[in-house]
Amino acid sequence: MPLSVVDDAAFMGRALELAGAGRLSTRPNPSVGCVIVRDGRILGEGYSAPAGGPHAEVRALAAAEEPVEGATVYVTLEPCSHFGRTPPCADALIRAAPSRVVVATRDPHPQVAGGGIERLRAAGIEVDVGLCEAEARAINPGFMFRHERGRPLLRLKLAASLDGRSAMASGESQWITGAEARRDVQRLRARSCAIVTGSGTVLADDPRLTVRQDELPELSAFDANFLEGHPPLRVVLDRSLRTPAKARLLDTAGVLICASETAPTQRRQALQAAGAECLSLPSAGTGAGSGLDLLALLHLLVERDCNEVLFECGPRLAASVLEAGLVDELWLYQAPMLLGARARPMADLAIDRLAQGLRFECRDVSRMGVDLRLILAPASGGA
Repeated sequence: MPLSVVDDAAFMGRALELAGAGRLSTRPNPSVGCVIVRDGRILGEGYSAPAGGPHAEVRALAAAEEPVEGATVYVTLEPCSHFGRTPPCADALIRAAPSRVVVATRDPHPQVAGGGIERLRAAGIEVDVGLCEAEARAINPGFMFRHERGRPLLRLKLAASLDGRSAMASGESQWITGAEARRDVQRLRARSCAIVTGSGTVLADDPRLTVRQDELPELSAFDANFLEGHPPLRVVLDRSLRTPAKARLLDTAGVLICASETAPTQRRQALQAAGAECLSLPSAGTGAGSGLDLLALLHLLVERDCNEVLFECGPRLAASVLEAGLVDELWLYQAPMLLGARARPMADLAIDRLAQGLRFECRDVSRMGVDLRLILAPASGGA
C-alpha cells in the first residue's frame, strides 16, 4: 500500500524527533534520525552515535527485525557517500534494498554534497528530497553553516537590564538575570563546540565557563557522560597574556589562550605550565576589544571542527564582534530592572549617528522565569 503525504510527514517527524535526541553528543558530526517503514509499520529506527560510531541509517538497519527490502527509509540528512571514520551509509542502504528513501535535506559536506543521493538513484532506489527541510536544518545549524559558509555559526550571548546595562560601574553583575535564564545559558553552552571570552572578563569575574550539569536536570545520563568527556573548548582572547596562571578556568583541561605574537614569553610559559594551550593570532589592526583578528580565530576554530561558537564576554569584545559583522545570532537575556546611566553598557559600540545603529530581526521571544530571552539575527535589509 503506498504511503500518503500525511504518512510521509508523520514518519519524517519521528526521524526529526530522533535526530533531536542526539544533538548534544554528535559534534562535530551532525545529529541525524532515521526511520524505516513498510505498510505503515516501523521496522527500525535510530539516530547518530557520537563521532566515530555508527550513523543513524546503520543503527536503524541494525534495529530492524526483518529484511527492509522494498521498504521506505526516512532520514533527516542525505546519507553519506564517502569513507570517513565509518563506511558510506549510502552503500549500506543499497545493500538493504529499500524501494524509496525520503531525505529531508542535502548534506553540504564537500565529500557528500549530493553524492549520496546520486548513488542511491544510480542503484535504482527512488529518492525524494526536501520534506521538512527547514526543520532538519534547524537541528544542525552550525554543521550546515560551517560547510556552507566556511566558518562556525557565531552566537553572542548578552545579559542586560531594560536600559541595556550589563554591570554596575564597580563591575558588580551577579546576578542581573534570574535562575531560569542562567540555566538556559547552560543549555546554550552544552550545544556549543567552543566558548569564547576576553581577558577582561577573566580578570573581572574569574569564570570557569564550564557546563554546570547540576543546573540541567533534564540531561540524559548519556548526554551528561558525553559532556563530561567532551566539554566545549574554552577560548580566551588575551593579547598580552594577562590571564593569571591561577585562574579558575585552568582548573580543568581544555583551555586555549590566544595572544599576539609579541606577548611576553615568560607569561606564555607560565600559562602552558598551568595547562593552557597558547597560540598566536594576528592583530586586528583597528577597533576595540581584544585587538586580535576575530576572523582568524574563526578560521582556527574551523580547523578544529567547531560548528557552533558562543561568545560570552564583556562590552569591549562584544562590540568588536558586532562591529566586525560576525554575529549570526544575538541571544539577549533581559531582566526587568533599570540600572541607570552610571552602569556599564552591554556593548561598548562607538556609534554617533542613528544611521550607524546595528539593526536586528527578532526570531524568538521567550519567558525565562522573570526575564525575557530574545534571539535576534542581523537585519537582512540593513537600516
